[in-house]
Amino acid sequence: MRDQEWLNYRFDKIWELFFPSIPQKNVYIKFKGKWKYKFGHIKKTKKGTEIAINSLFQDIRVPEYIIQITMAHEIVHYIHGFFSDLPKMYQYPHKGNVVNKELIKRGFGYSLKQQKTWVKQEWLDLYNEIQNKK
Repeated sequence: MRDQEWLNYRFDKIWELFFPSIPQKNVYIKFKGKWKYKFGHIKKTKKGTEIAINSLFQDIRVPEYIIQITMAHEIVHYIHGFFSDLPKMYQYPHKGNVVNKELIKRGFGYSLKQQKTWVKQEWLDLYNEIQNKK
């Protein structure tokens, strides 16, 4: 099972490798929620900027690249000025496919393709299996 320490380490590595020029200021990550159609979100809290990753992703059957691309997606929102102190670059967070364009620019193109295939072929069955275990 993946825990908070595991998540923090992966988050710091993703930031260090793919977003090195962006200051990581008051940003924290946590597992949260058990969503069927949402993999993560970003929001402002009293502690700073929270990036939440679907708690169901703690299951080892969820490929690590799914968690990594979800983290990177939320970091892109942060660097685009959504829920951060950075200047807002766009009026809307997804209009014009700006997140995926940024992810591709930063080396996540293959991961986006893998994610799309995995979601289509495996996620709902795995989701149902995890939920029925409880």
